[in-house]
Amino acid sequence: MKLYIIAVGHKMPDWVETGYKEYVKRMPREAMIELIELKPGQRSGSSVEKAMETERDRILAALPPGCHKVVLDERGANWTTLKLADKLKSWHRNGGDVAFVIGGADGLHPDIKQQAHELLQLSALTLPHGMVRILLAEQLYRAVAINQGHPYHRE
Repeated sequence: MKLYIIAVGHKMPDWVETGYKEYVKRMPREAMIELIELKPGQRSGSSVEKAMETERDRILAALPPGCHKVVLDERGANWTTLKLADKLKSWHRNGGDVAFVIGGADGLHPDIKQQAHELLQLSALTLPHGMVRILLAEQLYRAVAINQGHPYHRE
């Protein structure tokens, strides 16, 4: 199983890259994370709707064929880390890849949400998109550590 983080936005600050890479390098080979950064839609001189359509098209083109789609959304399910660990186990048993989608500054086009297998709320707070990458990578690492019986997670 390969995990993908498909994120609208590029040119992140160094602290985002450093934090994200710290957790990605800890992942075992059987649950590697690959980041696919997508250029945001053009907002100057065009409508937000047009930018979101452009981002939708880029996301759809980037999704691995047949992957399980988990879209991060403020109205999504609020999982615990243990629930995420259970989901990872289930996805691993079922085979195939899993893609986590992080939208752009104005959110995600409704088509992306409709095609999601799961909507996941990472936090009820509004977070910077770079921070979301780090938090998601850390939670994926933590969930894998739980499933492997590693002492990183403490209850």
